[in-house]
Amino acid sequence: MTKIGIGIVGGGYMGKAHAVAMSSVGAIFNTALRPQLEMVCATNPASAEKYRAAFGFNRCTDDWNVLVNDPAVEAIVIASPQNTHREIAEAAFKLNKPVFCEKPLGASLADSRAMVAAAQGQINMTGFNYIRTPASQFARKLIADGVIGDITWFRGEHTEDFLADPEMPANWRTTGDANGTMGDLAPHMINAALALIGPIDKLIAEVETVHKTRPQGTVSNDDHAQMMCRFANGCMGQMYFSRVAHGRKMGYAYEVTGTKGAIRFDQEDQNAIWLYTADEPETTRGFRKILTGPAHPDYEPFCQGPGHGTGYQDQIIIEAKDFLHAIATNTPVWPTFEDGMAVNQVVAAALASSRVKTWIDVSSL
Repeated sequence: MTKIGIGIVGGGYMGKAHAVAMSSVGAIFNTALRPQLEMVCATNPASAEKYRAAFGFNRCTDDWNVLVNDPAVEAIVIASPQNTHREIAEAAFKLNKPVFCEKPLGASLADSRAMVAAAQGQINMTGFNYIRTPASQFARKLIADGVIGDITWFRGEHTEDFLADPEMPANWRTTGDANGTMGDLAPHMINAALALIGPIDKLIAEVETVHKTRPQGTVSNDDHAQMMCRFANGCMGQMYFSRVAHGRKMGYAYEVTGTKGAIRFDQEDQNAIWLYTADEPETTRGFRKILTGPAHPDYEPFCQGPGHGTGYQDQIIIEAKDFLHAIATNTPVWPTFEDGMAVNQVVAAALASSRVKTWIDVSSL
């Protein structure tokens, strides 16, 4: 096995998740490359030192340039705010260093296009963790294998309630398009739609701010959005995204209907999918719950017992495994920066559609 020095920009929620993943992935998946937590970057020296000590990094800095340019940092994970992604990635690629970037790829479609251009010939990957659950990987395979026939309809949502209370004070989440629902939650379900069904040709969308004022400030971004779409394969689709959906904690859910059956999934029950096949006898025909186990993708390295389940952190570990595999084999691993850009393009089309109140061809963006 070969050691590889990892630098992580950002030590907060996702920075911690990626640090834990890089510490664990070699033991779980027996990867050819074994990550060493070399350096973490945070916004000030005190925070950087706190994260270094807590997560086990060798060193820390409050300047991402120092991290990117350090020779011991051989691969970089970007887990900082969206408006920093482009500059960090471009600097890393100039040094031929592989980059894993959290979603959304950039703070804008222009950013993501520039990042794709900079990534040409380099190992790159965008972080969409929820589609990596064993259940969703299995659903993707069932669809690709034609188990439910030709796909005719898709419904997806990413709904949460962390801003459902109108008395919740304004904060960093309530300002800037990148922090709104279309920038924060929508990319995950759009990525799922593209992974499960394929490219989106056209769409019509409404984007809305429900609580325009909050204690301590006004809200300058969106609370929820809906859109109808038509996929390139002819399938009809609809999606809804919300951060004000009372009762939903991780409402990443989808339904897929085909000519021979259907699939349902809800991230709040992430270790199961519901499968309906139309060729069953009438007396027993119906959705059946399939619990994930060692027979499903990326499950067995975590646990040999069916139904015991995987969790959120395990999704990040699966991402780390795939990123390390891409580096070790010098081959792209889905989702690349191009896949991240495709999501940004759909988001941009939805925002444009909401402004002009009509259908938009995604390719026109």
